[in-house]
Amino acid sequence: MSHPAELPDLFLDRSLGSIHVPNALRAAGLRLTTLAERYGSEHAQFVRDIEWLDEAGRRGEAVLMKDSRIYVNPLERAVVHQAGVRCFCLSKKNLKSEQMAQWFPKNLTRMASACSDPAPFIKTARGGNLRLQAGEEPRERIFFALFDTVTNHVIVIVLVNRRRFMLRTSP
Repeated sequence: MSHPAELPDLFLDRSLGSIHVPNALRAAGLRLTTLAERYGSEHAQFVRDIEWLDEAGRRGEAVLMKDSRIYVNPLERAVVHQAGVRCFCLSKKNLKSEQMAQWFPKNLTRMASACSDPAPFIKTARGGNLRLQAGEEPRERIFFALFDTVTNHVIVIVLVNRRRFMLRTSP
């Protein structure tokens, strides 16, 4: 088996682990990067979801994860929409790594087909089905932005669906 042409390169969230699932997917011929590989094992545990989601979207990668709560977090959902991320979430929380490693290769055709849909999207997996998370694109407005010259971070205060969030990005 090889990586389907219609499927972008993959990015794996920490929720899928960094050893068993990635190794099984690579053995199935898939091209992927894990959070630990991109940011380093030590730093990966501290990378915020909004940071790696934005980077995966900019790189055109499809994201595999087990955290379907991303849809209810307005800031993460806003980043998914803004960065044009294609997300595939396993909705069953108690899956063992062997089960997760088997689900993705079995459903490559469905995932590749789903990637022909316009990004962004968040699709949850239940059994062999992929379901699009319904809902409108979050309203987003930058409220205030500044550059911290001491830490070289950009600080952005974002208003999403009438809730304020502060986002600090690294240089």
